[in-house]
Amino acid sequence: MSDFSAYHSLGQPTGDPNDQRRQQPAAPQFRPPVAPGPAGYQQSGSPYMTSPAQVGTPGYGSQPQSPGYFGQPGFQQSPQPGQADVGGLASQMGGMGLGVETPGAARGHKKKDRHAYHNLEPQGSSQAFNGMPQGSVPPSQYLNQGPQQPGQFGQQFSPAMSQFPAAASAFTPMNPASPMEHAARGGDQLMGSPASSQQGRVDPEHIPSVPRSRDGPAQYYLEHVYPTMEQHLPPPAAVPFVAYDQGNSSPKFARLTLNNIPSSADALAATALPLGLVLQPLAPLQEGEQPIPVLNFGDAGPPRCRRCRTYINPFMTFRSGGNKFVCNMCTFPNDVPSEYFAPTDPSGVRVDRQQRPELTLGTVEFVVPKEYWSKEPVGLRWLFVLDVSAEAVNKGFLDGFCEGIMSALYGPPETPTEGDENGAKQRTLPEGAKIGIVTYDKELHFYNLSANLEQAQMLVMPDIEDPFVPLSEGLFVDPEESKVVIMSLLKQLPSMFANVKNPEPALLPTLNAALSALSSTGGKIVCSLSSLSTWGPGRLFLRDDGKMHGSDTERKLFTTEHPGWLKIANKMVECGVGVDFFLAAPSGGYLDVATIGYVSSKTGGEIFYYPTFHVQRDSLKLSKEIKHTVTRETGYQALMKVRCSNGLQVSAYHGNFTHHTFGADLEFGVVDADKSIAVLFSYDGKLDPKLDAHFQSALLYTSANGERRVRCTNTVASVSEGAMEAMKFIDQDAVINIISKEAAARMPEKALQDIRAALNEKTVDILAGYRKNFSGSHPPGQLVLPENLKEFSMYILCLLKSRAFKGGREPTDRRVHDARMIRSMGATELSLYLYPRIISIHNLEPTDGFPNENGHLRMPQCIRASFSKVEEGGAYLVDNGQVCLLWLHAQVSPNLLEDLFGAGRSSLKDLDPFTSALPVLETHLNAQARNMLQYLATTRGSKALTLQLARQGLDGAEYEFARLLVEDRNNEAQSYVDWLVHIHRQIQLEQAGRRKHEEGFDYGGMASTLAQLKMPHW
Repeated sequence: MSDFSAYHSLGQPTGDPNDQRRQQPAAPQFRPPVAPGPAGYQQSGSPYMTSPAQVGTPGYGSQPQSPGYFGQPGFQQSPQPGQADVGGLASQMGGMGLGVETPGAARGHKKKDRHAYHNLEPQGSSQAFNGMPQGSVPPSQYLNQGPQQPGQFGQQFSPAMSQFPAAASAFTPMNPASPMEHAARGGDQLMGSPASSQQGRVDPEHIPSVPRSRDGPAQYYLEHVYPTMEQHLPPPAAVPFVAYDQGNSSPKFARLTLNNIPSSADALAATALPLGLVLQPLAPLQEGEQPIPVLNFGDAGPPRCRRCRTYINPFMTFRSGGNKFVCNMCTFPNDVPSEYFAPTDPSGVRVDRQQRPELTLGTVEFVVPKEYWSKEPVGLRWLFVLDVSAEAVNKGFLDGFCEGIMSALYGPPETPTEGDENGAKQRTLPEGAKIGIVTYDKELHFYNLSANLEQAQMLVMPDIEDPFVPLSEGLFVDPEESKVVIMSLLKQLPSMFANVKNPEPALLPTLNAALSALSSTGGKIVCSLSSLSTWGPGRLFLRDDGKMHGSDTERKLFTTEHPGWLKIANKMVECGVGVDFFLAAPSGGYLDVATIGYVSSKTGGEIFYYPTFHVQRDSLKLSKEIKHTVTRETGYQALMKVRCSNGLQVSAYHGNFTHHTFGADLEFGVVDADKSIAVLFSYDGKLDPKLDAHFQSALLYTSANGERRVRCTNTVASVSEGAMEAMKFIDQDAVINIISKEAAARMPEKALQDIRAALNEKTVDILAGYRKNFSGSHPPGQLVLPENLKEFSMYILCLLKSRAFKGGREPTDRRVHDARMIRSMGATELSLYLYPRIISIHNLEPTDGFPNENGHLRMPQCIRASFSKVEEGGAYLVDNGQVCLLWLHAQVSPNLLEDLFGAGRSSLKDLDPFTSALPVLETHLNAQARNMLQYLATTRGSKALTLQLARQGLDGAEYEFARLLVEDRNNEAQSYVDWLVHIHRQIQLEQAGRRKHEEGFDYGGMASTLAQLKMPHW
């Protein structure tokens, strides 16, 4: 949680504000009347400053107060109709209105009536009357208001769940549902969403809303756990939850697109949906979840099926009194090893089942014996490779990178290492892990970091044609033993190279030297680069001259054919080495991310890209991301195999890895907690509806502390004769993830225009298949969406607007970076990347951003990503998991600015444009905002959360804000309403048999979800 000094400053008892025993403020005596908010946008009626203040509260009560930021009693605030007035659409839609009707929905008024009203004349404090307005004094915005009423859930699963949000529920399923169905978006999913109204208007307020689909389950999972066997539909990916492993793996590790699978290929074809699995094998756990057990079966290794090599799991059955176990994949009866034998009870269950985690849990790890080793496992070797060329020194990137490494290894300088008084230091890296440091420009510089030296020794390697490692000892050291030497070197590096300034870095020879240093053990390289590598072997040149954009040859810019870079990527994977790149283009210059990033994508690494790096603004983000890279769970020398039940076969893999031949294992130099892989399946027979379908992924890797392990993830799905039942159990996030990864994989092969057309066709195929086969008796003029795919079309539109696939001009580096990022994103990160969270902070309830009575953080509802929802004078946090913007309207209240940023910051021009974090102030709003940012930082992927200002009319980041309003017409694509109109028109043509296809466009590929799509007829 954030610093709560601001919260304490309001007269609350000091101590942990998460403490559930803390007394709540008194009930309110007066609350000003507030006009009801418009439908579809649940605006808080309370102005922000209504804090549970008490007499003598410092900061507010002892000085004159203004009526606040927002509104007067009875002031009517209404939304702009926005895109409701889309001329001519009613006739096109044939009497269609989209989405679920909201009863009693109020209609909006004109835009000029919607703004944040500011009355900045000072008013006298009403503290003497305990906050009650006297006489003719207008009601003050600072009146006492009590907290919200306690929630309807009385029990709490775990105190560790206290970091969860408490979003107000706006989640209203079409049909009555049980609480569990409610959380799973349940009810009768086959009914879908009847999307018609009698008026025949396309109402943007009533079309499916992504924020609403997240807020409802988020509220439910505050107080409930997700049982992995009792519930068959996972929570939305962007919602934090605690999973209870009952033998089926948590959705954090594995998500199936269909949790009920049709028995035949023809039945699946009727849905047009992909059958696939999204795996994130090392995914981080939520607080309150049990750690993954690590099991050691000694030299014998874990029991496995002799035929298909499936590892022992909860779905294997035991026969013959416990002497045989039957494989759940291939049904082969195996002899139970004598050391693993246990008798069975009369029902056929082993008597020791409850004491065996591998028989009760869906995700477990096995320590494996020597036959699984490729080389002697050791603690992970980290090699930090620093660019010290002129651009890195001049722009402060070297300085920021050195500070980031120190922060990652030893924590912030002002924070002493915890646990010193007990003699047990808290290590950032696990025991056995070691680090080394190399710098480079035109030459390579190695450093001896031995603990017995007073300072590091530098060895220069001028021969970059055939570099070698000049150190036998002292290159890799324990970071705690050599702390003094390492800290001294990192502090001196920026000044050491301040006067050298070679403008051209030689990156490929440096990577070859780093690989030779790690070839005997394996490990991970963390490398910085701030200018195009134009020196030595593997030199790069400016390939993107702007003339190829929009042409068929543009796709050549999305990959590399340079033999030196192709060779080193393969060598790194063979040696169990991976690389993370931190790329900064301070002037927005070209770095050839397609070539450099090829190495990280093939080895399982990642790219952190700063296209317009500015040291004041971005150094905090850089430091946090280096720390995240070093501290997240990481393995190396990894192999992965996915097995499935008889009747199914693996047809394709998508992600960042090396795959030599079809059927071979996936190979990773490194694998970490943020990486995911998509696996597609096809039928090689027919499934038996009486049996379940089973899937097991096995990741063989060496852990950071030097143990060779296998992480097994087991997933089960029911089987039905037809596809009708399967439509009730679609995981929308898994479908989106697999389609996105497949589209990104096609970029080097197909033109972007063809990929966009294929995504359009796939969307129409899925929704038309549902409309034709499963939607029941709805009038033909209606657009009916599957209950569990209501937001699917919005997510596909977001994908079309993403930097990877959007039309128009986009720098090649950014396009390639985003495409490779999509290929490795987990479900949570991709969901946020496609549709951002937007929170208005100018109209928060006084209890928002603070813990409720159960210790859970209250989060306000998110708003839809459309400018029609943006209010004049408003302030908004916009977070897409990659960047977090604070957008401030030109007419924002000076009071709000002072409470957020401090006294004297009363206008937008007073703010520092390079602000990256909120100051710690003793104001209610400041504490609310910092707490909410702290929460947002816990629910995202690998990118750090730092703030970037987007002041209306002042900052360039405002263009990014406009780009993130994905429901509007932008990014060379339609608005959400127009997109639904287009989709509906195509579905009607499909139903009438008049949907035209152009022959000749075929993706090719094996059983691919995008394989047989044709160009659409627009």
